[in-house]
Amino acid sequence: MSDQPEAQDPEYEHHGGFPRYEPARPGPGFAKFVTAMRRLQDLAVSTDPDDETWDEAAERAEELVKLLDPFQAPEGVAPAGRVPSLPGMGSLLMPPWTMAKFDADGVEMRGQFSRYYVGGNMAVHGGVIPLVFDWLCGMVVHAAGRPISRTAFLKVDYRNVTPIDTPLAARGRIAETEGRKAFITGELVDQDDTVLAEVHALMVRLLPGQP
Repeated sequence: MSDQPEAQDPEYEHHGGFPRYEPARPGPGFAKFVTAMRRLQDLAVSTDPDDETWDEAAERAEELVKLLDPFQAPEGVAPAGRVPSLPGMGSLLMPPWTMAKFDADGVEMRGQFSRYYVGGNMAVHGGVIPLVFDWLCGMVVHAAGRPISRTAFLKVDYRNVTPIDTPLAARGRIAETEGRKAFITGELVDQDDTVLAEVHALMVRLLPGQP
């Protein structure tokens, strides 16, 4: 099967102006930066220093903003989200998970949630689970070689509390296809294969002109 989207979808270029996402290969400094920023996110929600330290931290953050601000790049050019070798594809939006399986018959991602993702009582925030599942569904569609699609619906059933700092896996697959529609099922499990959450989603291939 061709890896060019036009092979299955001749109108690909007309779907809302989506950029072509090619893998990025930034220097090692980018991975170091993302790792440090992930740790900073954890610290931002889990520390309680004195006012003087907060002031100093704010000044340093502002200096970093000034350093990077002149280098803003368009979507599809900035490396974030385009580095498959890095956890979370190098995007701070995504949890630092890695791809364990990427095949036409299904996708599996593995990782764990840190303090940054706590919603309460040291459990993962309920809103983070759909984020992971939406990412998973997109990867399922991509792995199956289907043209670019959008999420039409995503239903999550929470079966057990999802803990932080615990190895987990998210698995997904296409259960059925119907023209432009791909119905996807998946689950989030712990090391004992206990189901923590389940997903049922519909991904729909875009029509020409749809963003």
